[in-house]
Amino acid sequence: MSNSAPADLWPPRFRAAIFDFDGTIADTANLWHEVDLAFLGKRGLPYDEDYPRRLSTLGFKGGAIYTIERYGLRENPNDICEEWNRMGRALYRTRVELRPGVEPYLRALRSQGLPLALATTNDADVLDSMERVDVNALFDVRVHGIEVAHAKDEPDIYLEAAARLGVAPEDCVVFEDIVPGLLSARRAGMLACGVRSNDPVQQVGEVRRASDLFLDDWLDIPLAS
Repeated sequence: MSNSAPADLWPPRFRAAIFDFDGTIADTANLWHEVDLAFLGKRGLPYDEDYPRRLSTLGFKGGAIYTIERYGLRENPNDICEEWNRMGRALYRTRVELRPGVEPYLRALRSQGLPLALATTNDADVLDSMERVDVNALFDVRVHGIEVAHAKDEPDIYLEAAARLGVAPEDCVVFEDIVPGLLSARRAGMLACGVRSNDPVQQVGEVRRASDLFLDDWLDIPLAS
């Protein structure tokens, strides 16, 4: 069912758009790799590629609980979240930018009157620390993973975003770079657009198969047509 034609994204054939942040519209995998290495290295724990892949669906609190269970840590999830938040804020403050082509596409959608939502498992404090990206100026609503009951392997965050936008799920498109999120969006009746990220652990073939549409590069969307 996958379709790699970016022309399906412009002119928009949907009434609202929901965007993931990390990997999808911003290349931040290298920053979280630094966080993971520092966090695990401080505890003398090994790093492997399935660890960040699993964390990408869970959000901070769920990821902290998973980390405690995975490594048998005797730590408080809230303390781990604060440690990750502190490191994330320091890295995001000056080093995060939107991927090329993202902001023009967002502005083009808004020029057509489409409401836009951000649906991210990242923490609000981390995103609010950014000096180069003002998410509040780009999106009408924001939903963070901590605000909903389940991680992105369930559609809660996308349904909440659609509800806050006042748009039916079937009228929304979701842009995501992870398979569980894409599958959840499709179960909710939304159009799911997989996005190739620059994260070396992204399973591109699986993302493509899980998507209704697939986008290799934001610059491929033909806004001028």
